[in-house]
Amino acid sequence: MKEKTILVTGGAGFIGSAVVREIIRHTQDTVVNVDKLTYAGNLSSLASISENERYAFECADICDATEMQRIFEKYQPDAVMHLAAESHVDRSIDGPLAFIETNIIGTYTLLETARKYWQNLSEEKKQCFRFHHISTDEVYGDLEGTTDLFTETTPYAPSSPYSASKASSDHLVRAWRRTYGLPTIITNCSNNYGFYHFPEKLIPLMILNALDGKALPVYGNGQQIRDWLFVEDHARALYKVVTEGQVGETYNIGGHNEKTNLEVVQTICHILDELVPEKPKKLNSYAELITFVKDRPGHDLRYAIDASKIQRELGWKPQETFESGIRKTVEWYLNNQDWWQAILDGTYQLERLGVKA
Repeated sequence: MKEKTILVTGGAGFIGSAVVREIIRHTQDTVVNVDKLTYAGNLSSLASISENERYAFECADICDATEMQRIFEKYQPDAVMHLAAESHVDRSIDGPLAFIETNIIGTYTLLETARKYWQNLSEEKKQCFRFHHISTDEVYGDLEGTTDLFTETTPYAPSSPYSASKASSDHLVRAWRRTYGLPTIITNCSNNYGFYHFPEKLIPLMILNALDGKALPVYGNGQQIRDWLFVEDHARALYKVVTEGQVGETYNIGGHNEKTNLEVVQTICHILDELVPEKPKKLNSYAELITFVKDRPGHDLRYAIDASKIQRELGWKPQETFESGIRKTVEWYLNNQDWWQAILDGTYQLERLGVKA
């Protein structure tokens, strides 16, 4: 099928909006964006494609089976890309229930809706249908060695309520494949960064705090290691998987960019020193704002992805290095103050209520 209708859950979120923009800009497929518009959902991230005739938006909760059935019947999707999730580890520690509801119950509801829909398709459409579940490398726990990598067969050992809820959703997807034959694919990705990233996350938080002369809080000693993946590279990988990936397979997606959290923050400070030399508080360097704070409970030490399978089987590899991607990201935040300022002052939430700021 050359032109498809793809239902994207969580398409107003950080990674979801990158996927929607990627599909609309670079394919002839139609996208149906289903998003509840929680605090992290932001339709302004889709302003550049929102008027496209191949794009549709449905404000709905994936836990609502009636709404999900209506949407499937209305749009008749050829594929589902399931990105809707609560994803902030600190929030999951403070309030796990929302993560259980969205990541587990929501995934179950979506799987059941997709299964019933798929079972009634023609044989040709059944063969073409895909349910692509987008997950995280945090389901694997952490790595003790300096050379070990997460592979697609690494045992699950989640550390936080967030990663435990995502591990549970992964298991549900595999069970629906094994028990009912639903044609599913799973991807597990490393830490994403890039444009339109909600300001509570590490990289945008550091950029915006630095510009405002605020402390740059780094957990513990800052030696936790993450593999950083530019979000637009990730979006390209996800589309490759949903269109070319093998049913029943899992693909790890990583950026080949292992950095300690402290290295990431220091790199941001160096770029800002260059691009915004007029600093607040008469600082010599933004790095003077780095402040070490008490580590969070159960903090994983190291994540690192072996992404050789997706490169070998589907021909995908990241286009951005960390150095090129992080510079583009800092420049984007400097040039798009209207986007993040609306989040900081809360006016972005008025859009879902139809209220003009």
